[in-house]
Order: sequence, then C-alpha cells, then structure tokens
Amino acid sequence: MEPRGSSQDHGNADALNQALVDDLKKRGCLQTPRVEAAFRTVLRHLFLPNVHLEEVYSDRAISAKQNQEGQWISSSSQPAIMAIMLEQLGLEPGHKVLEIGTGPGYNAALMAQIVGESGRVVTVEIDEDLAEAAREHLALAGFEQVQVVCADGGYGYPDAAPFDRIILTVGTPDITPAWWNQMKPEGRMVLPLVLRGSMKSVAFEQVNDHLTSLSVHDCGFIPLRGDFASVLSNRIQLKPNLYLETMTELPVDGEALYSLLTGTSKDWETNVEVTPWDVLNGSLWTWLALQEPQMSKLIAEGEMVERNIVPPLLGVEGRQESAATAVLLGETGVAALMRPPGQSVPLVPSDKLFTSDSPAVQPFKLFVRQFGTDDSIVQRLLTHIRSWKTVNSLPSGRLHIRAYPKDVEYQASEGEMVVEKQWTNLVVVWPPSD
Repeated sequence: MEPRGSSQDHGNADALNQALVDDLKKRGCLQTPRVEAAFRTVLRHLFLPNVHLEEVYSDRAISAKQNQEGQWISSSSQPAIMAIMLEQLGLEPGHKVLEIGTGPGYNAALMAQIVGESGRVVTVEIDEDLAEAAREHLALAGFEQVQVVCADGGYGYPDAAPFDRIILTVGTPDITPAWWNQMKPEGRMVLPLVLRGSMKSVAFEQVNDHLTSLSVHDCGFIPLRGDFASVLSNRIQLKPNLYLETMTELPVDGEALYSLLTGTSKDWETNVEVTPWDVLNGSLWTWLALQEPQMSKLIAEGEMVERNIVPPLLGVEGRQESAATAVLLGETGVAALMRPPGQSVPLVPSDKLFTSDSPAVQPFKLFVRQFGTDDSIVQRLLTHIRSWKTVNSLPSGRLHIRAYPKDVEYQASEGEMVVEKQWTNLVVVWPPSD
C-alpha cells in the first residue's frame, strides 16, 4: 500500500520511515498490526515540513514551538512513546477519539488511520497558530476529516462527547473532571500523569467508582497549559544558577543547604547498577519519591555546572549546559546519587535525552555522596535503594494505579501509597517481583 501523502518529491522519506518502524518493532514499542500499519502508512515529514528528513525519521522528539526562554511548549513527540501510547490506547475502527495536545498533527493522523472512515478524531490545541498549522499538515497528508479545535484541553470537548478513547500528549498533574465525565463508561483514557516528579503514561479504564490502570510506562512530556496547568515541582534558588526542585512543599534553608553542599563529603558504594533515567525519572526515582516526600532534584545551570557542586550524574546540552541529580534531604545532612567517583559525566543534547542510544539509558554503578557528618540520611537512602534492587527493580510497568474522585472515601491498605491530587486521590501499588 502506498503511504498516504507520499510523492516522488519526498525522496527517500518512505525508506527512512520503514527503517524507523522496523526499529520500533524490534524494540517492542509496536505490538499490534493495526498500530504498525498506521506508522508505516502515515509519513511524519508531512507534519514537520522544515526539518531534515534524517532528523524527522530518527527516534526523537522535535520542537514545534518554544517560548521566549527557549523552553519547548509544543513538539512532535518521540515516535517510540507515541507507539507505546497508541498501543496502550487500544484503538479500533469506528472509535471516536479525543486528543489533548495536537502539536503538528502527526499523532492525530496516526489515530485517524487506525479508526478509519467510520471513526472520528477530535484533537484540541491551545494555540491558534499551532492549530492552523496542524490543519494544513493534516490536509496535505490526506486527513481532512480530523477535527482540530483551538481550545483549552483541560475542559475536553463536550460538543462531541462521550468518547471511546481519550489521549493526552502533554504531561498533567491530575485527571480533570471533564476528561473523566467525557469518557464512555466502557472507554479508555491514556495520559502522562505526574507522580511526585516523574511522569508515567497510564492507560486507565473505569471500574465502578474509580479508574484502574491497565498499563504503566515511563515517559516525559511538555506540561499541560491553560486553566488546568500546574507547577510540576517547586523550584528553590540556592544561588544563581543552582536550584533545588522539591516534589512537595518543604521548608528549605537555602544558605544552610548550600553550606552543606560545599563542605566535606563522603562517598558510599551501593552495589547497585542503574541508568541516569532510573535516577531522575524512572523506576528508582519513583520508588524513592513515593516513600520519601523529601526526595528532591538538585540542578545546576550555566557556569555553576563547572563548580561541580552537583555530584556527577548527567549533563544536558541545550541553550545552556545543565547538570542534575537526585537528593534526599535530612535535618542535619544531605545524600545525593552519583556515578562512581572520578567517572566522566556524559553531556547529552536535550533532544536526545530519551533516545534508545542516549547515554541517559546507559547503566553505571551507583554511589551515594554524603554531605555533613550525620550518616543516618545516607543509611536510610541506601536501605531504600537496596530494597528497590532486591524487590522492585523491574520497570515502572509493575506499578498499578487506581484513581478515585475526591468525594469517594477510600481507606488505604498495607502496601498501598496514596498520592493526593486536586480532583483525585491516586492509590499506587508496586507489586514485588516474582
């Protein structure tokens, strides 16, 4: 079958696309023939007209719009996570789908290809310039039937509700009432949900008075904007270009903390191997942050990176260089996660952070750096890390999450962790490995 929207003018785009899809299939991101066929049929470069083909057909996110500070506020998501989320969504021909976060329109086209002529795709974009560009891209690719709405996605789209499927391509701190109410009782919702500083793509279905997860995957997305936007973390400036990001409201004495970080230290070996992704966003971070509300992230930017105040873990190359690690705050000390002492720190371009060949996914032996003379905070952190390794070191996909509306009373059982949100209470269970 000739991919829709292809032409001789597009040169080797089809060959590059087929190679990308082959790679996604080999890595297990594509699981079903229906989703694979959509990726083989819909050509991504039609939605990114000013980007080189080699970049378009690489497994990376591509910026669609940035703010004045150079931060991405819209993008074409990484194909791997797009494939994973579409597999989670479980689309079938004839489904009516709501997408929050249109971007260039590529994901909407993939969904339209899957649901077919008997289905319907409505996609909501908050910026009119992005919505108009997506309409043009979709028309060029032959998907004029996709309805692009310029609106605040936090309200869903009641004019076309209810929906068989709802998907968000932006990170959200909570499940808004509109999304819940606009999903059919037997429907499914997939959204990048924030759990104390990490983001998980969760596929939910409704069971009685709550939503229950069908699958959970690590992910990273641009935050939701509009009336339902929320600060995903609290950033506390310790010094110019040196910040602490806390996941909950914590009283932090910046001067005292800076004094600890620039004072004496001691390094501890954990005998555990991890990746930077595990530490900053993935399985290990999630495990620690759910059990320790004082888990935070220490970030240096620009010239502060060279001062090596942030223990070596991962550097990011962007408009300005940055470095980050995870720390546990105590009353009299701080414990930070790091690479082995003396090991060089990889500097990763920001657009390659989540690619399969990125240094962010390459393992190393984990160490903990103790700041201050009290080692009790380190011992606590080491206990958690070793527990994660021996019992819970499988990916975050082992997580099971239930979401209850705030007005539903729920008494947590042993082993369940409750994360309170604005509209919901999330009950998180991490079953032990077999």
